Parts: sequence; structure tokens; C-alpha cells
Amino acid sequence: MKPTLLILAAGMASRYGSMKQIDGFGPNGETIIDYSIYDAIKAGFGKVVFIIKEEFLDNFKSIFEPKLNGKIETDYVFQNFDLTQFGINEEIYREKPWGTAHAILSARKVINEPFCVINADDYYGPDAFKKMVEFLTSEANGSTYSLVGYEIGKTLSDYGSVSRGVCNVENDKLTDINERTKVYRKDDTVVYEEDGKEYPLSPDTRVSMNFWGFTPEVFKTTEELFVKFAADNKDKPKAEFFIPLVADHLVQTQTADFKVIPTSSKWFGVTYKEDKPIVQDSITELVNNGSYPESLWA
Repeated sequence: MKPTLLILAAGMASRYGSMKQIDGFGPNGETIIDYSIYDAIKAGFGKVVFIIKEEFLDNFKSIFEPKLNGKIETDYVFQNFDLTQFGINEEIYREKPWGTAHAILSARKVINEPFCVINADDYYGPDAFKKMVEFLTSEANGSTYSLVGYEIGKTLSDYGSVSRGVCNVENDKLTDINERTKVYRKDDTVVYEEDGKEYPLSPDTRVSMNFWGFTPEVFKTTEELFVKFAADNKDKPKAEFFIPLVADHLVQTQTADFKVIPTSSKWFGVTYKEDKPIVQDSITELVNNGSYPESLWA
């Protein structure tokens, strides 16, 4: 059974100022998602599932269905604020969605095979998809998951802070991961800020860019943790339930191992509007050197 690509595309993109998930960056208006799906198809993925807001559905279908018809199976699931589906009958006020780990629960009824989770607004490169397919088809099981690890110094924006899952790795396995929501360059160093204080990070520290490999067994634990998280954070409308929280729980409870897959692929992404020209230039370079055709889906 071919693995599935699960794309996190329900974000509000508040720092970008518009729907960066469907913004055009390639020579013919290709989105970053287009390049991820193109690499995923070549690597051997059999299905792509978009996690979106329900109001995005018509936009997404009109953009992606004509391109992908006959090339890969597609499906759409919705991240929303309905907590009754998790047995939570209390209404909890939210200013934004519950986060990436909550988002993947939206797909728990449509995925029955090993799957990979990625962000809609990050370019990961073909090497990462190839290595993930190899893992998902030969190693993945209910106690062995994975993530692709990137060097933090190569993943930052020049225009503001970013969120990163900072990893500690021993013998190619994750020992713990901490979501740092404000990481940035300062002079010649990398720092993260927490409670008003700055802490240094080595530029070669491995971080998660939300490129995860799972099997469907992860949904049960994720749902259990989310129910507890929602109860514990019902008075914190900005608290987010991130995938690294689930991964760290699985590692610390010795429920699952995470293989950290290094990649030679070049990463780039968009957090701020000012990042767009850099991404466009990077894609142009990849087209010019033959990594991609000028018309991706021609």
C-alpha cells in the first residue's frame, strides 16, 4: 500500500497577510504545495489529503483538481472548532485553531496507511520525500516513527521570528523535542526567546520542519492527549497543541521511537510577505538548473 501525504493547510497565515497556501511562487503561478506534491508523486506516494478550513474547499479544488486528476488520489478534511467529536461537550473559546497535532486528527477517518505530514508553506526538496517513502514502506510501525531533521541555521527568516521544533538527537533517534515559538538570528548567533529571556542555539541544531512519518496508530494517542490538553488549556485561547508535544510524549513514555532522517535537500519557506521574493528566486534557480520543468504539470 502506497503511503499518503497529509498537508497542513488550514492555518490563518496572520503574519503573511493572505492565504500563502495558494499564493503563486513558480514561473506559472505554482504554489509551494505544487512542488511538494510533484516530489511526492515521483517518490511513490499514492494519495494526498489536504487539511483545510471548510471555507477553503472550493478554492483548493479549483486550483489542484485540474492539475492532479489522474496523477494522484486526493481527499480533503476540515480542521474546525467542533469539540463534540472528541467527547468534549464544554464550549471553549478560541482565537485561532488548536494547532498542528489537532489538525492531523481531522484526517483520522480517511487515512488507513502509513502517512507523512508536511506544512503547506514549506519547500522540502525531493531527497526528503524519497527518504520518507523508503522509511514508510520498510520501517514504519506503531512504535517506530520518523521526522526529517534540518539544521536550524538554514531554516530562519530574515524578517522576523519563527516557530521550530528543536530536537535533541542521539544515535539518529530523537531523545526529546521542544517547540520554540520565537526563534531568530541575533548578530552571528541563533537564539530563541521564552518568558522574555533569550537562549542560544547552535546553528547546526536539528529541528523539525513538520515533516513527520507516522502510521495510523498515532491517532489514538494524539486524541487522548488532545482531550487532556483542551481541558488543561480551556482558559488559554492562544494555546496550541503541536505535533512535537505528541512526539515528545511518545518518546518520554517509551511508547515509540522517532528516527531522525537527515536530508541534503534545500529548505525554504514563507512566514512573512517579505519572504516571497526569496522563495520565488529559489524556485527560479531550481527550474533553471533542471530540477523542475518550467511548467510543472504540463
